Amino acid sequence: MKRNLWPYGIIGAFLLFAGGLATTVTIAVSHPEDLVNANYYENEVRFQERLDDTARAQKAGAALRYDAAARQMLIALPAAQLAQRPTGTLRLYRPDSPKQDRELPLEPHADGTQALNTATLAAGPWLLQAAWQAGGQAYYLEQKFTVPAK
Repeated sequence: MKRNLWPYGIIGAFLLFAGGLATTVTIAVSHPEDLVNANYYENEVRFQERLDDTARAQKAGAALRYDAAARQMLIALPAAQLAQRPTGTLRLYRPDSPKQDRELPLEPHADGTQALNTATLAAGPWLLQAAWQAGGQAYYLEQKFTVPAK
């Protein structure tokens, strides 16, 4: 007598499907779900303010420049702002790993420049966000750069 194998095939297909689904759920649950930025909505609301601050910084003559050969990010503030004692922060932002983000104080030298050593940063894409106040006005610049592999 010939045996019918269809019921075994159907049961096997359901078991394979259930096993694959369980594996997918296990992988999804164990994967970290870090947001790129914890308060991204609040940052989006302030977007127009950032555009105004950026335009003001560019008009004043402030600049950010990455020197890959020297592995330094150079910040240059206008001479007119130095007498107003600018205060602010420099934020090194790593898009794929918020744990590597760093925040440093803005401390320009007498010539209005500040250099950040990027040799200690992990290789890959970074974003420098410079925000400062001088003379009652807010200024903002950002520069994307890529740290080369060592």
